[in-house]
Amino acid sequence: MKKQAFLVGAAACIILACTFLAGCTAPEDGPVEPPVTTPVVTPAATGSVEDVVAANNLFAYDLFHTLSSYEQYADQNIFFSPYSISTALALTYEGAEGKTADEIQSVFHFPADDTVRQEGYAGLIAGLNRPDAAYTLSTANALWAEETYPFLPEYIETAERSYAAEVMNLDFISAPEESRQTINRWVEDQTGERIQDLIPAGVINPLTRLVITNAVYFKGTWVLQFDENETHPAPFRTEQGGSVTVDMMQRTDEDALYSYAETDDLQILGMPYEHESGKALSMLVLLPKGDDISPAATALGTEELGDAIASMETERVKVFFPKFTLETTYFLPETLSAMGMPTAFGFDADLSGMDGTTMLYISDVIHKAFVDVGEEGTEAAAATAVVVQLKAVVEEEPVPVFRADHPFIFLITDDETGAILFMGRMSDPMA
Repeated sequence: MKKQAFLVGAAACIILACTFLAGCTAPEDGPVEPPVTTPVVTPAATGSVEDVVAANNLFAYDLFHTLSSYEQYADQNIFFSPYSISTALALTYEGAEGKTADEIQSVFHFPADDTVRQEGYAGLIAGLNRPDAAYTLSTANALWAEETYPFLPEYIETAERSYAAEVMNLDFISAPEESRQTINRWVEDQTGERIQDLIPAGVINPLTRLVITNAVYFKGTWVLQFDENETHPAPFRTEQGGSVTVDMMQRTDEDALYSYAETDDLQILGMPYEHESGKALSMLVLLPKGDDISPAATALGTEELGDAIASMETERVKVFFPKFTLETTYFLPETLSAMGMPTAFGFDADLSGMDGTTMLYISDVIHKAFVDVGEEGTEAAAATAVVVQLKAVVEEEPVPVFRADHPFIFLITDDETGAILFMGRMSDPMA
């Protein structure tokens, strides 16, 4: 039972929730691109789409907790798109077999049933790309295949049919750098230029046979926009116990009506984006009542939090929220290995569902994400690349042939001290 599916449906924007849990930085003004708007946050997913969304969200919580546990991210901002990572790895999973597939399925919680997983992804992708005049939300997948390498037709067909993936050929062998630039330009185009240089120089080389990419882009305006004139510098207490000054937006008037709920430890706020005919999207913020972030992190994925979110009601809330911009980059082989899928990154990897051989493995998984939150709304983008390489062909060392059929020198030595006890030259054994 291998392979499963996708993630976050309309909750593609809830990708943002984890950011707020990790802290904020002062924003930067960025280029304004396609129109965007949206509201609330719970996908009306059913059947296979619901299974894929559930898998995506479980992976989101797992990855958040894993990154949070690393010393290098202690007290640091965290931001990623679980949907983007999970989708790229779902495409990878479709070509995995045996232990490699079992480990990927376990880490990403993919539905084991091929039909459920593939139909779920197809439905989710179609829903996310459904146009809405009030906001921009789009996602795209692509397979970049070495032009001379024979991938299995059924793998390519699954990628195209269930994941709406474009399949394009590149010359990784003779032109790895040009191929890298082509893929990076595609990512830039799909993310409103927000994700640039996804794949660093040197990652693609003549052994690369496939690069799987996912890109997701969102731009929406708040239903309740903030007045720029009300934004003022204000202190923001950090996890280290210090304080920084941020541009704090505020909405405290009588029309400040938001979805809201409380638990013993948290305040929960839903900030909807404008939308028309598409899916409703919103930012969900989990704010601890104290300065310690752990109650919010601990609540992720729990039944108690689900009940609290389900109980949210619209009421007047005086909202003070910081403007911020975040850009993050993650190289994930070590993280995903630690989460339970090390085989895919080693020479025991089995990606034979891609090419019918066991000669491929994952050499890298790269993820970049961007988010900008301001008075008008939110712009967010992310992209993931899974780089699949040919296992270096290790040639067997030739068995040496020592044919003493010509003159030689020989020594008899004391192996303990190295002293030469006898020494000679053999010129003619028959003399």
